[in-house]
Amino acid sequence: MPRRTPLPPPPPPVEIRTWPDRDAMLADRAAVLHDLTRRTLGTPKLLLFLLAVALLQLGWGCVGAGLVSMGPGVDPVSLVLLAVGGAIGIAILVPTALAVAFGVRRDRRMRELLCQWAALARTPARDAGLRRPVLSMAWLLVSFALGALGLWTSFATSATARPGSTTYGEVAYLIGAGTILWVMGLIGVVKAVSHYRWAIRLTVTSAPPANTAADAHR
Repeated sequence: MPRRTPLPPPPPPVEIRTWPDRDAMLADRAAVLHDLTRRTLGTPKLLLFLLAVALLQLGWGCVGAGLVSMGPGVDPVSLVLLAVGGAIGIAILVPTALAVAFGVRRDRRMRELLCQWAALARTPARDAGLRRPVLSMAWLLVSFALGALGLWTSFATSATARPGSTTYGEVAYLIGAGTILWVMGLIGVVKAVSHYRWAIRLTVTSAPPANTAADAHR
């Protein structure tokens, strides 16, 4: 797999800045902000997000197939199916979950860099394009749909399960699938809302976003 492009460094401290003038600093600031925004909300990022959802569902589906095959009784064939499905499912789930966790951590770092570079100056007219309303709305709608479907699946499964007609394996599979959907949906909603709020503050308020850890994690 190709290596990820390194993130840009934070802006240099005041005492060692070497920009010849304000225009040069603003040009570098704009380039970094647009690059980080593209990496955060770009279409490839959204497609990777949906791919992660699909892989998590595939992995859990392999585990769930083994759980459902157990039925009311336990037999050697069911145990073999559970073992094979579990092994394949875990082999998919674990690296995908780690990739999602790494992506969340990388997004947090990009948020910190966005705040640090934005704090260099206030240029509302130049920064208007950072709102990315279409991409933000796409992230919000897709993520909201995933979260709503996940919550409905989880609660509907619990509410409609009946002894004798619904097995424990089926309940476990459906609740797990729903949980994956609403957790991933929550991640996407937080990303879309936090970026749009940051961009609004950047272009509307009277001061640039504070370069603080608390603001970076909102």
